[in-house]
Amino acid sequence: MAKMEQTPVIELRHIDKHFGSLHVLKDISLKVNKGEVVVIIGPSGSGKSTLCRTINRLETIDSGEILIHGEILPEEGKKLAQLRSEVGMVFQSFNLFAHRTILDNVTMGPIEVLHTPKKQAREEALKLLKRVGVENQAEKVPAQLSGGQQQRVAIARSLAMQPKVILFDEPTSALDPEMIGEVLDVMTELAGDGMTMVIVTHEMNFAGRVADRIIFMDQGSILEENTPEEFFTSPKTQRARDFLNTLKERDK
Repeated sequence: MAKMEQTPVIELRHIDKHFGSLHVLKDISLKVNKGEVVVIIGPSGSGKSTLCRTINRLETIDSGEILIHGEILPEEGKKLAQLRSEVGMVFQSFNLFAHRTILDNVTMGPIEVLHTPKKQAREEALKLLKRVGVENQAEKVPAQLSGGQQQRVAIARSLAMQPKVILFDEPTSALDPEMIGEVLDVMTELAGDGMTMVIVTHEMNFAGRVADRIIFMDQGSILEENTPEEFFTSPKTQRARDFLNTLKERDK
């Protein structure tokens, strides 16, 4: 009997987007299956972050369809809020509430959106803070934490909503070099635990280690899609070869 194809967690169909006259996403189609780690790479200005942000409609689209678990993501309304709550997001700049404690930052979503009882939300939040290695910071406010710690709190906050998938938009680009590793370690653990993830990153070693699939973008288009091994050892397009050569030169 033929195996039934599973419904992708995320599916983008023929997405187009302009910023004014600039065509930033050109006919993008992409599927992400359960438990898959998809890493999007490419030069600055290639549309990577815009693509990541369209997945839960933080950026509007001009045309095309976005599906979460086979359901079309509407432009607004309750259904959008419900489907969006299944898609976690971790930004470059942490986006924590500055005047709330770390614990409050992690419990707010479950209490207000999922209607989790406060005691339960608190217990679960403390477990998540322990999981990302910052449980001893629970009563502090974000400004008292390092950038790496804040980003790990942002990951815990995302996990607290029990998402089906987490989007990471260059989660280490605002961090000092010594803090990058601690955030990537948490993300590597999540990947190992089977979390479905879409990651925009400049960290190529990390991409090679955790990705099931590499998506290479340039000028608003997906030029290549391959396993890390294939992409990094034998890229198909000249543009990808040039990009990888530039990185090698920079790292010398």
